[in-house]
Amino acid sequence: MSNTKKHEPLFHIVKRDSMTFKKAVGIRALAIVAALVLCAVITMIVTGENPISIYGTMAIGAFGSVRKTWVTFQNVSILLLIALALTPAFKMKFWNIGGEGQVLIGGLAAAACMIKLGGKVPNGILILIMFFASLLAGGIWSVIPAIFKAKWNTNETLSTLMMNYIATQLVAFFTVLWEVPKGSGKIGIINQDTNAGWLPNIGSGFSGSKYLLTIIIALLITAGMFIYLAFSKQGYEISVVGESVNTARYVGIKVEKVIIRTVFISGAICGLVGLLLVGGINHTLTTTIAGGQGFTAVMVSWLAKFNPIIMVFASLLIVFLSRGAGEVATGFGLNQSFSDILTGIILFFIIGCEFFITYKITFKRGGHKK
Repeated sequence: MSNTKKHEPLFHIVKRDSMTFKKAVGIRALAIVAALVLCAVITMIVTGENPISIYGTMAIGAFGSVRKTWVTFQNVSILLLIALALTPAFKMKFWNIGGEGQVLIGGLAAAACMIKLGGKVPNGILILIMFFASLLAGGIWSVIPAIFKAKWNTNETLSTLMMNYIATQLVAFFTVLWEVPKGSGKIGIINQDTNAGWLPNIGSGFSGSKYLLTIIIALLITAGMFIYLAFSKQGYEISVVGESVNTARYVGIKVEKVIIRTVFISGAICGLVGLLLVGGINHTLTTTIAGGQGFTAVMVSWLAKFNPIIMVFASLLIVFLSRGAGEVATGFGLNQSFSDILTGIILFFIIGCEFFITYKITFKRGGHKK
C-alpha cells in the first residue's frame, strides 16, 4: 500500500488577527534602524568613513541650516498634501495611482492662467482664478477614470496610471509652446518681472516667509481631512463603500455618486499641490515638477494606515531620509545614483516591515512561531 501521507511544509505564512500599537511601532523602528545600519555599512565600504560621520551628514542634509530646515518642512508639506489627497480614494478601495498626473494638470492650469492673464487682471483676482482652475483641472483629471469605474467597473489602477503619461505629454507640449527663449525647451520663470500670479509670502522679513504658506495649507488640510474622514457623513459613506459595496447599496448609499465625489476631491487637492508648486515654489512648469512624489505619497498613505495625523510623521521620516541620503552622496563626492540606492534601501526596509506587522510565520510542529 503506497504511502499517501503528505509532508507538512516547514512553515506557513498566516495573517495576524491583531497587533498592539506599541509592537507595530517597535517593528517599524527596528526596520528603520536596520536600514540605517546597512546604509552606513555600504557607505563606509565605499568611502572609508565611520558610521557616525555618515549619520551626522544625513542630519545636516535635512536640518543643517535654517534654510535647509525650512526646505525640509516645505518638502514634507508637499508630500503630505499628495498623500492626504489620495487617502479618501484609498480608504474607499479606489486605487488612485494618478496623483503625479493630477498634480501636473493642476500646475498646468495655474501656469496657463499666469501666462495668459498675467498683467491683464489684478493680481488678487488672478490668484483666485488660478486657485479654482487648478482645483477644477485636478478634479476633472481624476474623475475621468472614476466615472468609468463607477459606471462600468473598469480597472482604476491602470486607468489612473495611464492618465499620468497623458498629463506628462500635455505639459511637455505646452512647455514647447510657451518656451522662453524659443528653442530652450523650457518655460523659464513665469512673470519674473511683474510677479503676476506668484502666491504671497506670509510674514514679511521672516526667514521662513517664502515657505510658510505651503506648510500652513498642509496643516489645515491635515486637520480638515482628519475631521472629514472621521466625523462627517461623507467620511462614513467612504468607509462603508470601502468595506463592502453591497452593504453600502443595501443601506441606501449611492455608490456611484460616492466614488465620483470622493475621487474628484482627491484630484482637486492634487491640483492644489500643482498650484503651490507653480505659483508658490518654482514659478515655472516642467514635466518633473512633482518629482515622483505622487508615487511616494502612495507609500506614505499606506504606511499611515490612512490616518492623516500619522501621515505627518511618515512624510517627515521619508523626506528626512531622502534629503539625508542626498547629502551623503554629495558630501562624500558620490553621484546622485548612490543617493537613490540609499533611499531605495531605506524604503525597502520600511515597506518590508509591514509584512511582519500584517503576517506571522508559523513553523511546523516541533518548531516555533515567530
